[in-house]
Amino acid sequence: MHFTLSDLVTDITQNAAESGAALVELDVRETGKEFRFEVRDNGKGMSREELDRAMDPFGTDGEKHPDRKVGLGIPFLIQTASQSGGGWDVRSEKNQGTTVSAWFDMANVDTPPAGDLSGLFRTVFLFPGPEEVVVRRFLDRDGRKNNYEVRKSELTDALGDLEDGSSLVLLDRYLRSMETEE
Repeated sequence: MHFTLSDLVTDITQNAAESGAALVELDVRETGKEFRFEVRDNGKGMSREELDRAMDPFGTDGEKHPDRKVGLGIPFLIQTASQSGGGWDVRSEKNQGTTVSAWFDMANVDTPPAGDLSGLFRTVFLFPGPEEVVVRRFLDRDGRKNNYEVRKSELTDALGDLEDGSSLVLLDRYLRSMETEE
């Protein structure tokens, strides 16, 4: 079960990181009326049949998770977006990558809260796999405007190993400061 939109975005982004991608890009746009995100990867992509299976709550990906019979990331995303007055789109091409996007009406009572976005971004940078992860944040809500872009390569240049305890603390502080800047 996903309690926040950040949980949904984390799940979809983890799928992208596990796809064999060298590059994963995450865009998060938030206004007073809408929360929108898009995850793009240049991983293995999916055929039409694989994509249909990924959208089926009773489908399976035995290659990626042989002990798990269902993969619910995309089905939960579809359900949550649809129930909250939003929408979704999934595009994929075999050996080219996948793009997943969704949007949510923030005024709808069924829309989960956004959640901890700086924590989401920290988690995304720590996923093993992709050589580069790019996070783009666009905020225009409640009189606050804030846009920024952070790249994993720049973070590792500045902080070194992101899994080191002191680097994690600095990464967390940096991302939280980016969320509070005007």
